[in-house]
Amino acid sequence: MQPEIKPGTIFRHVYGVYPSMAMLAGMQLDIFTPLKDGPMTAAALANALALQTDKLRPLLYALVHAELLNLVEGDRFANTPEADVYLVRGRRSYLGSSHELYSDLWNAALTAGRSVRTGRPQVKHDFMVMSDEELGAFFRGLHAGALATGEQLAATYDFQRFRSLVDVGGGSGGVSIAACQTCHDLRATVIELPRVAPIARAVVQESNLANRVHVLAADILEGAPEGCFDVAVLRNLIQVLGSNAARRALRNVGQMIEPGGWLFIVGYVLEDSRLAPAEAVCLNLAFLSLYNEGQAYTEGEHRTWLAEAGFDSIDVHYRAARAGLSIVTARKTT
Repeated sequence: MQPEIKPGTIFRHVYGVYPSMAMLAGMQLDIFTPLKDGPMTAAALANALALQTDKLRPLLYALVHAELLNLVEGDRFANTPEADVYLVRGRRSYLGSSHELYSDLWNAALTAGRSVRTGRPQVKHDFMVMSDEELGAFFRGLHAGALATGEQLAATYDFQRFRSLVDVGGGSGGVSIAACQTCHDLRATVIELPRVAPIARAVVQESNLANRVHVLAADILEGAPEGCFDVAVLRNLIQVLGSNAARRALRNVGQMIEPGGWLFIVGYVLEDSRLAPAEAVCLNLAFLSLYNEGQAYTEGEHRTWLAEAGFDSIDVHYRAARAGLSIVTARKTT
């Protein structure tokens, strides 16, 4: 007699999505910020957020299940230590604004089957046709992560030794802003598409760093813009391009870097087995529906393209950055 096979894995996946949905709703409603001063009952929290208690209460218990809230004596709710650090508005480490990005990625993953069947991305990211509101929401979702990346790179890789940074496909300019805040002698240039550049300029202006962070409207695929830099950062860029475009972008970036200068690619990189890291494997589902050809590429592909573009000393640091992002480092051949 054959042993009974139960659908345990299937139902684990069926119910496994709901804690993520609870987190998303909590971030959208800013539930964690009023709890920064201590535990609150569901009624008090609903009053602080102008919500209905009977509608809020099930979400609060779902957030306890999701390990983002704790239930304390007297039917009161409190932030977990992690939620208190990362999901309270106003904290330097605040990630709550990323809910727009997560909504975008999860919505894209839901359409992966249709994208595969039709051979076309179902919710394509096309900056040329997105509204100003959609563009703004997209880059707001990325900004907190970009700031964290800039701060981490500057501290971990001693950006004090560099004079000039080029932030290619820099979005909001967050990498450049954080790097310049950390390294007071560093100057940066953000290269972005003409449609996106005004968003970066506005964010840079708000940061009071417009005298050190310049925004250049250009398409890196069309050629290397004028300028020479001793360090370049490409965050979440290679993965949005097809393989030929990625190769061309790296070649053009290489022409802008001084001999002996450094390149940092921050994004989702696959091991050559294509089975890890999990973040890169899973996000490729979203990329199927967002980009015509973009995807998380393998370490071997990165190494080949970088060598062709004139780089050596190539190294891959898996999951070295927040949210499972990997960091590829390479030196421009002298």
